[in-house]
Amino acid sequence: MSVQLRKPTARICESCGRAEHWDDDLEAWQIARESGTKQVGSPHCLHEWDINGNFNPVATDE
Repeated sequence: MSVQLRKPTARICESCGRAEHWDDDLEAWQIARESGTKQVGSPHCLHEWDINGNFNPVATDE
């Protein structure tokens, strides 16, 4: 059995709707675009990301 560590690749703020995706080349979160428009949400939000205890970072090959 092999174990691999997974990481989230996308996240959305549950409060303001800001959407971001992980860019492997930049090694940083980038604002997502929908139909060419950045999904920035509110600049004053303290972002409550939708990544919670349901996300399991451990993937196993059985």
